[in-house]
Amino acid sequence: MSELKHELHPKPDATETDTSEESLAGREALQADEALQGDAASFGILPGRKRRRRKRFKRRLTLAVLPTLLTLGNGVCGLAAIAIAMSVDLGWEPENQLLVAGILIFGGMLFDALDGSAARMTGQESQFGAELDSLCDAITFGTAPAVIVWQWQYSAGIELPQKVTWGIGVLFALCVLIRLARFNVETTEDDPHDGFDGLPSPAAAGTIAAFVIAMPELTAYTTETTHETVRQIAEQLRDGSQIFMAVLTLTLAYLMVSRFQYPHVFQQLLRGRRAPHQIGQALFVLIGALLLHWLALPIAFCYYAFASPVKTLLQRWKQRGSTEATTTPD
Repeated sequence: MSELKHELHPKPDATETDTSEESLAGREALQADEALQGDAASFGILPGRKRRRRKRFKRRLTLAVLPTLLTLGNGVCGLAAIAIAMSVDLGWEPENQLLVAGILIFGGMLFDALDGSAARMTGQESQFGAELDSLCDAITFGTAPAVIVWQWQYSAGIELPQKVTWGIGVLFALCVLIRLARFNVETTEDDPHDGFDGLPSPAAAGTIAAFVIAMPELTAYTTETTHETVRQIAEQLRDGSQIFMAVLTLTLAYLMVSRFQYPHVFQQLLRGRRAPHQIGQALFVLIGALLLHWLALPIAFCYYAFASPVKTLLQRWKQRGSTEATTTPD
């Protein structure tokens, strides 16, 4: 019984006794009213105020459907990438299977970028959404790239021992899990989302996917080009791609669990006006993409992954040199 009902029908004082028939009839009516309300509550028939609360709660769940569907789309892309990369019944070339898997990882990156924005726009940021996003990221940006690294040995010229390849893939997936867990623990509700401590897992997975997407074009240069020098360079790059991918995967795994500062690209693009030098950089990237074609994605992702660590290490080296110069006696 609600507080309002208690005020309208107060219980009789223990010191006062009323044995009249009217009092007994009133108490029986009150008990019947309470029993009726209990039955109504058990069948979901609530007073008007509680009914309005339930309607509001349903409306909030409806608004949260869009971010949840976008997050689940990220997980679907990751599962599809794993299935295609490991399938043996498609009849495709291994390079083409990895190409499609890499494109699906980029699809997962798109969903991952949109779900957070949709949640903030609708005011539906919640712990449930954050946990679901991390689970889907673990699939798309942790397991799927590891599977691609394992399957890469079937399309490369120089093959590494299978145990080494599997160990590198497992290490990458574990670093993604550590990266996601650390992000969930250290990120607060009022975080401005301007940057990251350590390389974000989508960027690490995108770097691997970018080289996978570029691989068929590199293979085409080994057979279709008429320049002998270009063909030899393409063959050497293809034959050494397995070793290169192993070193790249290990480096990306370390950068994810490091403390190097990385900017949030999408937030910087969506907020505020762009400076003139940033507009020039964007034009340079577009022109480079038109000229380089298949090399544009690997270069762009490698620049994002390695620019911040290189700048940080150079700054530390300069500071150490200046400190030693000031402490050295004349």
